[in-house]
Amino acid sequence: MKLPPGPKTPSWLLALQFEADVFGYMDAISKRYGDIVTVMFGSTPTVYVSNPLGIKEIFTRGKEIAARGALNQDFALFTGKQGVLQLDGSRHKNRRKLLMSAFHGARMQACGQRICELTEKIMSLQAIGKPFLAYSTVEDITLAIGIEIVMGLRQGERYERVKHLFASVFKHELSPLLQLFAKLPFWGWNLGRWSPQGNLLYLRQELFQLLYAEVQERRKQADLSRTDILSELLLATDEAGEAIADEEIRDLLISPIGAAQGASATAIAWALYWIHRLPHVCDRLLEELNSLGENPDITSILALPYLNAVCDEVLRIYPTQLFAFPRIVESPVEIMGYKLSPGTILIANIYSTHQREDLYPEPKQFNPERFLEKQFSTYEFLPFGGGSRICIGGAFALFEMKLVLAIILSRYQLKLMSKKPEQPKFDGLLCYPASGVKMVVLSQHQHQGHLQSLVTGSV
Repeated sequence: MKLPPGPKTPSWLLALQFEADVFGYMDAISKRYGDIVTVMFGSTPTVYVSNPLGIKEIFTRGKEIAARGALNQDFALFTGKQGVLQLDGSRHKNRRKLLMSAFHGARMQACGQRICELTEKIMSLQAIGKPFLAYSTVEDITLAIGIEIVMGLRQGERYERVKHLFASVFKHELSPLLQLFAKLPFWGWNLGRWSPQGNLLYLRQELFQLLYAEVQERRKQADLSRTDILSELLLATDEAGEAIADEEIRDLLISPIGAAQGASATAIAWALYWIHRLPHVCDRLLEELNSLGENPDITSILALPYLNAVCDEVLRIYPTQLFAFPRIVESPVEIMGYKLSPGTILIANIYSTHQREDLYPEPKQFNPERFLEKQFSTYEFLPFGGGSRICIGGAFALFEMKLVLAIILSRYQLKLMSKKPEQPKFDGLLCYPASGVKMVVLSQHQHQGHLQSLVTGSV
């Protein structure tokens, strides 16, 4: 075996350096060692690849390289042991197909109106002249959308409880205190709700029980007219033609809702930051939206080239997912001239790929025009990962992102409260704006114009 070069620093020290300045660290590693780097975690070599040709090999050489669910067990605390990330083989393909079909086609079009309504409803709560955190506000929007699309819940005690618990678990996970305790030897101690770990486990258990109760009740009261994902899973069959167990359905619900709340909210919050930090970007977007005239359909908004370019550039410069899900070498394989032995972990480095100067000149600059001038391959631009573990909700995330931004930009004049650059913070999975993108509503447009038709109806 010939491993690519990499730092000799102990893994615990590398982890501290990584957390202290995630992007600075990754930039420095790429500059020193190139686009294929080995990091040793104990005796296990982990090879990070940011070369598009190398990434293509990782995603396509399924005979030698496997995307095992066991490699994603660290996420089981939040997704459950039978979430789609943890599954393998025909079972994984079956559940993935079920979830992917739920995020495409007619359902996406049907829920477009609802996305616009929820965006307007929640944004209207912001008082003119009073500062608010865009990230928190957008989280409220995306979580409401996720719960409604995945579970079919719009209101009521259970809806409010599910929303509260998802938000609590997510915020608890991101809290600086919890991240500090996670580095200490006694992190694993469960002292009930008095300890950070114990409180997190308590919230998780309460959420799981609530979701399980909803699955069981809906199983008894089947309604063929409902179109939410939970209803489809209750009617679906597994790879052997049998009904899917209630406990597994519960676990399958968690990732789509969590992705809607976390990844989608992060991307939209970054978009609001960049759009309002760069006036020329905001002006061009508004001009494009206004060009649609009165009462455009949702398809016309989704097709706007500059809106598409802005969303892509947001996902390029600070991808919500910094790395693709890991793969493992199962039989000897050669990647980029290096012969790798079974047991080697392979990870596509999304962030560093998006920072390649040969692909993206001046990569630190926010420049949507680059996506108007060039079309990038799926191995050059991969914000949702790739291969058999590509994000199941990627297409829906972009759909949601465009509509939420279109409503906010057309209806509200916003301003950033700080002139200082927003700093990214990495929580182990997502790269979110550290200070939450503090903004203020300067005015609400009185002449609602071309997007009025998208926000009429009951909220």
